[in-house]
Formats: sequence, structure tokens, C-alpha cells
Amino acid sequence: MKAIKKSLTEEEYLYLDFSHQTKGCIFPLHTSVTLFLLSYCDCKIFKICLVVTKEVSQWTRLCELTIPLAIENFLRESSDQPLNIPVEILQLEKKLSEPVRVHNDDKLRRQKLKQQKADEAEPHLTKGKAKSKVHTQETSEELDSASKSLELKVAFSKLTVQEEPATTNREPSHIRKAKASDLPPLEHVFAEGLYFTLADIVLLPCIHHFLVIICKKFSEKLVEFPLLTSWYQRIQEVPRVKIAASKCGIQFLHLPELLTTSTEHHPNLSEVPGVEEQNDPLFIGGPRPTMAKLMEKGIEVMFSPHPCPTWTLDWNVLPAAVSPKEGKMSSDRALRKQQQLNNLVYMVTNQAKPGDRIVDFCSGGGHVGIVLAHMLPSCQVTLIENKELSLIRAKKRSNELGLNNIWFIQANMEYFTGMFNIGVALHACGVATDMVIEHCIKTRASFVTCPCCYGFIQNTSKFNFPKSEQFKKTLSYKEHMILCRFADQTAAQLPPQRRLIGKQCMCLVDLDRARAAEECGYSVQVISMEPESCSPKNNMIVGIPI
Repeated sequence: MKAIKKSLTEEEYLYLDFSHQTKGCIFPLHTSVTLFLLSYCDCKIFKICLVVTKEVSQWTRLCELTIPLAIENFLRESSDQPLNIPVEILQLEKKLSEPVRVHNDDKLRRQKLKQQKADEAEPHLTKGKAKSKVHTQETSEELDSASKSLELKVAFSKLTVQEEPATTNREPSHIRKAKASDLPPLEHVFAEGLYFTLADIVLLPCIHHFLVIICKKFSEKLVEFPLLTSWYQRIQEVPRVKIAASKCGIQFLHLPELLTTSTEHHPNLSEVPGVEEQNDPLFIGGPRPTMAKLMEKGIEVMFSPHPCPTWTLDWNVLPAAVSPKEGKMSSDRALRKQQQLNNLVYMVTNQAKPGDRIVDFCSGGGHVGIVLAHMLPSCQVTLIENKELSLIRAKKRSNELGLNNIWFIQANMEYFTGMFNIGVALHACGVATDMVIEHCIKTRASFVTCPCCYGFIQNTSKFNFPKSEQFKKTLSYKEHMILCRFADQTAAQLPPQRRLIGKQCMCLVDLDRARAAEECGYSVQVISMEPESCSPKNNMIVGIPI
């Protein structure tokens, strides 16, 4: 976790784990070691912040703790004992075989379907040219572009600050009308899905040493890990990875391409416990029985009225760097983003007081936070985002505006422990919305959230669904998951009746969140954004502590 400085004259913040302290020793012990080292070196460039250690997700624990420990044990035991593949490696191989789930899942899967249809229509691009022994530079580039998967294009486009210009072309009618069940799944490029994250950095040395032992002593076992070896080879294409590896003495292996699937060689792989077990998303009867059950208990789809549905920022007079158009998106998408911002900015500005601290969680490129910092110069605005490139873009826009009331923190939101008055989040994915609301409740801060990716909601170590006592008395976990799955069916290309049911399910899921916050002493409203066409996920949950 690192705080990005606003200027070169300000201090860097170094965040260290803290669990407890006894007789002058701070635990965990590596924190004491770090503090002693900094003291010995008389290092004064860091301002030290101790962060209370909290429970992390199963995925974070797997990548950052259990896999490194398992590989250490494997390296010690492999010299004098029969081969025993760590179950954690099998878990990772299984994780890489699961479909990728991202916030714009539907859009990317339709692009992949379009790509597949094009490849079927023009097979000569990938087959005929592959047989030719002589290519011009132009045809080689064309072949590379045609053979590269959509997932790879998306993944590597995110690794450069200068992204490709957005396109405004609509997908063909047969692609837009394709059923969600007919869309191809997205495949893993990196450990967490499409995007290169800290998990890949942590895992690379571990997996490298594991593969070295496998290749040297048990090479016949290599075919059991086709997805892991593909990931290992792919991560070497990431800028600066090979340079960093050479400086650390890591000499990458040259591995063959493995085309077999892991389940062919691991018949018991399906029995390996998943990182986060999923319930079956295919429910008989759809959401209507669940909705009827709620109605019997007096819980109905009900939105609070929008306090000012026609209010809008005057985007024509605002500086260019305030507009989401600076985020390199298409004009249509930028207009919808402006409409979304109108709703959130209105809600926040009507609550904010001079001196308030506002936190934009999951800030992305800073669309919400930058507008708020510009509109509320007497407030302090902090953007929290775990993707460095997104914060780089946000900071560039902030510098163009000359904002001096804005801060940037690169971290997962659970590591943020500061005090604040208002929390805001636009399209925080799945349970990230619940994490934002929880953060606000703990601090007794107001919140304005716009949820997204309801289909990603599931029980975690921190949250159990339904959340509110009222919903718990009526619905089981599985019944609540029915609402969550159907709440994601609001895309514009779906039939109107299905979109209506999806919108109703969204409302019920958010009403459960609202009721849970009310039980903690909040006044909460679920409001529909205006216009509703600004986004398929157009609900706002607005909470104020009583």
C-alpha cells in the first residue's frame, strides 16, 4: 500500500502491519525488523503508519501466504522424499481454469463472440497464412493480430498508459441479440483474470522455483499444469518482468506449449477445494417465486423519489480535464458517464460541509473524485484505487486542473483506516459495494454508492447474505443469490420484460443492503439514477447516519 505524493517536497508514507505490542516489541516481527532497520539507517524520508492487521480474502491468503509457504516446504522435501504436489498448486491450476468475471463481462464476451465469428468466416487469416514460409512484415503483423485472443488484447492494453482510441461502432445485430448463455467465457490471462496485479508479482518467484524442480526431476509431471505453464510464459511478456528477473538471478525456463487440459491428467482435480466455492447459478423458476415470497412479508420493489432528477453540472463551462471525455472513452459513453456523475455529485454536494473529508473508493481513473475536488474546493478528497495506471491518469488530470485538495492512495480499500465524512463509490463491483458501506458505517460517515456486478455477490469471510434481519427471516442464502443473479440481467440488448425483472431484482438486493444499514442507525434511500439510460446498473444507495 503506497500513498502517491502530491509533490516532491512531501513525505512518503510507509504502511506496516500491526497486530499487537508486548514489552517494546511490535508484532508481527517483520514490522519490528523494518523499524529497527530504518532507525539504524537514520532514515527520515518515510512517515511510518502502523496498520492494524485484518482478515484478508481467501484468494489473497492463497497467493501471499499459503502458496509461498507450500513451495518452501516442497523445495525442502523434494530432494529426499517422493513427489507430493502441494494442494495449493492444484488450487491455483483450478482457479486458472475458471471463467474470468469482470465488471464489463457481457461487453467483452460479445466482442469475443464477434471475433470467433470473424475467424470462422475467414479461416485463411489464421490457417492459410500460417502455412506460408515467407511473410512480409505487414502480413506477419496481420497474422499476429488475428491470432491474438481478445483476452490478451484487453490485458496488454491495460499495461500501457496510452490506451488505444475508443471506438464508437456498435456491435452487429446478431451479436447484440445473442443470449448471455450463448456467449463464450473469458479465459485467464493473469492470475486474477484479465489484468496484471500484485498477485502475479508475488506468485512468479514461487511458481518459477516450483517449475524448476518439476522440470529437473519430474518432467513427466509438467503436462499436469498446462494453465500454470501458460501463465508462467505469458507473464514474461509483461514490460520490465524479464529485467527484474535477471537482476534477481531468475533464469526463466523455456517450456513447451501444453495443449491438454488439466482435468485429463488430474481426474480428481474437480475434488480440489476451490478458492471461493460458488453456488450453482442455474435456478429453477427464476426470480418470481422469491419475489412473491418477499411480497407476502410486505417487502416490495420500491424506490425513493429522486430529489432533483433534472439537475446537471454545466459540462460546457467546466475545464476539459474535469470531463470524463479526458478518460479516452467514446462520446456516447462519456455522455452516459456525465449523467452518472450528475447524480452522484448532486447527492454528495448536498451533504458536504466545508472541511469535510470525502473518500472516492474504487476510484478508477478518478471521474468521481476529480469532479468533487473541483466542485468542493473547501473539502479534502481522497481517491483509493489498487491499479497504478488508473491513478496515474487521475493524477495527470488533477495536475492539469491545479487541484490542491486531492490525495491519491494505491491500495485495496480494506487497508484504508483514515477518518472521513462521506464515502462515495461509482460501480464498485459485487461485495466491494458492501465493503464501502461497511467502511462508512464504522466511521459513521455518509455514503453514496452505485452498485455493480450483482452476480458476483456471494458469502465471504466478512459478509453473509442476506444482510438485514428482515430479509434473513424471509429468504435463504440460495434464494437471495437468485435475486443477485437475475439483477445482472439489465443490459440494453435484453428484451424489455427481462430488463424490468432485472431492475426489480436490483432494487430488492439493494433494499436488503439499505435495511442492514438502517439497523446500524442510518437513514437510507434506494434511488434510481436519472435518466435510467445512463447505465444498466443505475441504482444509488444513499445513507446518512442518524
